[in-house]
Amino acid sequence: MISIDIVLLWLDLVGVFFFAVSGSLLAARKQFDIVGSVLLGSIVALGGGVIRDIVINAGPPIAFTNPAYLAPPLLAALLVYFLFSSVQRFTSLLTLFDAGGLALFCITGTLKALTAGMNPVAAILLGVTTAVGGGLLRDITANEIPTLFNARDLYALPAFVGAGLTTLLWHLGTFTGLSACIVAAVVFAFRVTAWRRSWHVPLAVRGWHRPGRGTGAISSARD
Repeated sequence: MISIDIVLLWLDLVGVFFFAVSGSLLAARKQFDIVGSVLLGSIVALGGGVIRDIVINAGPPIAFTNPAYLAPPLLAALLVYFLFSSVQRFTSLLTLFDAGGLALFCITGTLKALTAGMNPVAAILLGVTTAVGGGLLRDITANEIPTLFNARDLYALPAFVGAGLTTLLWHLGTFTGLSACIVAAVVFAFRVTAWRRSWHVPLAVRGWHRPGRGTGAISSARD
């Protein structure tokens, strides 16, 4: 029987790699140098986990105590360095890798919160924070509008679904490596489908219009 700690470690490392690739891809598009690529990949890959470990008071963040967490950002930067010129026409790559990181980090963040004794609501919130925190830091650092606040996209909602399912399975005693993969697949599919089909939630104020729809900018409806 594989222990939950092993499952958590591997999910975390794979999520770090996916997020790191998204950061290095964005760095390439912004024409950063290789050092900037490594740093931006590290920010998005490790940022959410650092926030998570600080919130649950787990001591020094695992990103700074386990050398294995430094390898994925370096590998991601090298892969993008050698391969980006042949794949840059595929604009969906960044979103796909970001969705992979989101799907895994909402699980690991929730699991760490639950194992630390946090209540279900707090665990879900921390899982979502872990999932979206790195992407938020990446976009701000690269001077991009954060995907989290894109009115024509869903970003946090898939993470809420993943964190909620993880919490439910944990309390039912049925959380395993297999169920974790299923939850990650559901979140990934939800995120990518929402992006491809332009799914969205209502704006903050009733009657406002989305950019490019009717008025071409967010504006209040006439009385």
